Amino acid sequence: MGIAEVALHTMLGAFAAHSPASNLPLVADARRRKRNAYLVPNARALQGLLKFPRLRSVRRQCQRIDDLARVTEGNGNWVKDAMNNASQVLDDVGVADQAVGGNGGLNGNTVKPAPQRWKTSSVEDEAWELLQESMVYYCGSPVGTIAANDPNDSDLVNYDQVFIRDFIPSGIAFLLKGEYEIVRNFILHTLQLQSWEKTMDCHSPGQGLMPASFKVRTIPLDGDEDATEEVLDPDFGEAAIGRVAPVDSGLWWIILLRAYGKCSGDLSVQERIDVQTGMKMILKLCLADGFDMFPTLLVTDGSCMIDRRMGIHGHPLEIQALFYSALLCAREMLTPEDGSADLIRALNNRLIALSFHIREYYWLDMQKLNEIYRYKTEEYSYDAVNKFNIYPDQIPPWLVEWIPPKGGYFIGNLQPAHMDFRFFSLGNLWSIVSSLATTHQSHAILDLIESKWSDLVAEMPLKICYPALENQEWKIITGSDPKNTPWSYHNGGSWPTLLWQLTVACIKMNRPELAAKAIEVAERRIATDKWPEYYDTKRARFIGKQSRLYQTWSIAGFLVAKLLMEKPDAARILWNDEDAEILNALSTNRKRGKKVLKKTYIV
Repeated sequence: MGIAEVALHTMLGAFAAHSPASNLPLVADARRRKRNAYLVPNARALQGLLKFPRLRSVRRQCQRIDDLARVTEGNGNWVKDAMNNASQVLDDVGVADQAVGGNGGLNGNTVKPAPQRWKTSSVEDEAWELLQESMVYYCGSPVGTIAANDPNDSDLVNYDQVFIRDFIPSGIAFLLKGEYEIVRNFILHTLQLQSWEKTMDCHSPGQGLMPASFKVRTIPLDGDEDATEEVLDPDFGEAAIGRVAPVDSGLWWIILLRAYGKCSGDLSVQERIDVQTGMKMILKLCLADGFDMFPTLLVTDGSCMIDRRMGIHGHPLEIQALFYSALLCAREMLTPEDGSADLIRALNNRLIALSFHIREYYWLDMQKLNEIYRYKTEEYSYDAVNKFNIYPDQIPPWLVEWIPPKGGYFIGNLQPAHMDFRFFSLGNLWSIVSSLATTHQSHAILDLIESKWSDLVAEMPLKICYPALENQEWKIITGSDPKNTPWSYHNGGSWPTLLWQLTVACIKMNRPELAAKAIEVAERRIATDKWPEYYDTKRARFIGKQSRLYQTWSIAGFLVAKLLMEKPDAARILWNDEDAEILNALSTNRKRGKKVLKKTYIV
């Protein structure tokens, strides 16, 4: 580790303990203020200093990072230099604050008024209004949106937090509308959380992990009843249901960072020293060597959008598609320097291996299914056809009748002697967006969605997975999860937020009419139903029995879909084009075929 890198890590540690970027007060809408006073910046709902054992410090006040230079006194000039190089992080976040005049607010800052909206339908007008009301503010500057904002819901659990994955459609909606400040602030503030110490039962995960969410609190200052200070409580999974670390948070963060630069034209954010360092930390965590023989990321159950036990542990497609997309985005943004050469080399090697692995072994259509049906097992050979020793009896009866003659998809998971044949929407759609799927495979996925419209869309887009786990299978795989009952929530529920990923995929493949059809279905009832989180039953006829209303990413997903249909070219900020270098490497590998050893030795 070089001197500059050591300085950066020291700087990040100092930020974790003292950075005002970690303090994100929440300004809720008028309805929520009536019930939750602690969401208002100057409220005194929390008495006394809150204790969070995993945090180095929880007491924060709004101040600039350059005011913290005195923290490094006695530690040498090189630490001060490192902090000076990164001091612009909060300077830029605070630019908007300085421009805001008016009365009151923390440190003289006031909430920026919402800009005028374009002429839209009444449903879109309501959606924009709800999205604005869900915004979270730090010292007068927007930094995110809460997960749900139902005024009649008294049991918030963690839906009043800002989730990394949930904010992505909100961030895209703001970018497409020209409101760049909130996305910029979100990127820079969440970056500061990355370096915080995080432990559970005396164990710490690897550096680079991004939090699943963060919660904002305002508490009184010691010895002064009238003054308050801001406290940020990030959750890296140690408070989440199931205590699972969010693998997808860092991947989504990189994807949003690239989208921000492409949409706003402001490349200064991705070029910052601290942003480059944060991106490298995520990549090093994902590219770290392990015991696995496959290029896919090995994760536990519940480490992505499906954050409860649903039998996706291993190498779930959703994580692989996001991983591939994040690698491509990061390669595009990494600044060329001596310290990056090895990382970029490892990144390129992983991209080629991952692309080949998914395209070759995860793909399923009628022809492939027939091949699996005829597989021989127990093949001990370098030239084995059935490389993962998949038993043909694993083919579920529903699949034989369900798979159409035209179309195909990537299976949900692949491990030794195990194929998860379920169709997972997000993984397949993002495989199209990221070009993990070939052009032929991308069209085949959309062909399957169109062919199986009554199963995957029906009365509300889009099934998170198909089919649902039922009966004994549901009991064994989910542990009899009462929230993931058949055709509900993650177990075959329909999620309106997936509408925006479907739209991006359709536009990329020049098939916008398919997205328009899905948007029309959603628009018929989503506002009347109060923007639910998800829908239940096979045809999505009922609002989910435990579904939150006024779910922010349902609102934002609808808005992004509508905006992209108006300006299809804007979808380019999200998709990755087919990489010529990867294509060339894959075609070369196929031409060469497998190397056959002339002699083998048993040691």
